[in-house]
Amino acid sequence: MLKRYKCDAETLIHAVHIFRNKRILVFGDLIMDRFIFGSVSRISPEAPVPVVEIKTENWCLGGAANVAANIRSLEGIPIPLGVLGNDFEGNRLREEFQSLGSPVSGLIIDKSRPTSTKTRIIAHHQQVCRTDREDRSQISRTIQARIAQKFAVALPSADAVIISDYAKGLLSAPLLRRTLPLAKSARKIVCVDPKMRDFSAYRPATVITPNTAEAERASGIAISGTRDLVRAGSKILKESGIEHLLVTRGEEGMALFEKNSSLTHIPTVAQEVFDVTGAGDTVISTLALGLVAGLSILEAAILSNIAAGIVVGKVGTASVAPDELIAAIRRF
Repeated sequence: MLKRYKCDAETLIHAVHIFRNKRILVFGDLIMDRFIFGSVSRISPEAPVPVVEIKTENWCLGGAANVAANIRSLEGIPIPLGVLGNDFEGNRLREEFQSLGSPVSGLIIDKSRPTSTKTRIIAHHQQVCRTDREDRSQISRTIQARIAQKFAVALPSADAVIISDYAKGLLSAPLLRRTLPLAKSARKIVCVDPKMRDFSAYRPATVITPNTAEAERASGIAISGTRDLVRAGSKILKESGIEHLLVTRGEEGMALFEKNSSLTHIPTVAQEVFDVTGAGDTVISTLALGLVAGLSILEAAILSNIAAGIVVGKVGTASVAPDELIAAIRRF
């Protein structure tokens, strides 16, 4: 695969070694992921639903927090910036960041809202159901002002910025207009995992990474083949003013549009797919670190594709270690 794109494996491996201690400002919706594992042997007499007998449970960083966890797993230093509730889940999330060795000064408590929490119940490697506890309304102007101030303080020491938008109320066009121009003035790489329909709200950014559904919403074009994909990608680049577009397409891999509108298809490298939870977080994390390490946008996209192929072979919100990534690079 690497030869197909004139991409040298040793170049990618060298970049992975450079990841160590690179500082990435992760600005976005922080989520606590709770996984409850059990077994099912009967149906409830109260309703036609399975009865899950709980065996174990664990807590993981989710959303933008999982982006931070992926960066730390790759030996970078995440600088999280976001909002927590004044609750058990918020305290747990803060403790998780501290255990990663991440600075926590960018974690702002908003007493008016809960910490976003997703609970997944899994039996026999299958997700039975998911519950969400969250407030998706826009954060107050007072909290926005504090976030903007924290962004300005953290930016000078960061090597790049990741915008991780999960539509939980933190990121809005007004707040982005107060922060992203600062990153451009500081000549920082900005990678965006979007949720808004209007991608121009993320301008200026280096690269944006929508999935197919998000690209369809942003362009207004249903993507059913290469011709539709080209039309949608070209329209997004033109209307958003963003330099590069990387569309993640699940089993169809990725499609990279560079600023000259050239399109490169990157096929998936996943060997087995057990769980796609958090794969987009792995993509944006590896992409940002790759760009910081000096890779071209195509090289960084290929590297992020390899990393995503690893995490989808794991159950739950997962991340990739440098040795795993290097081994996968050598295989391809």
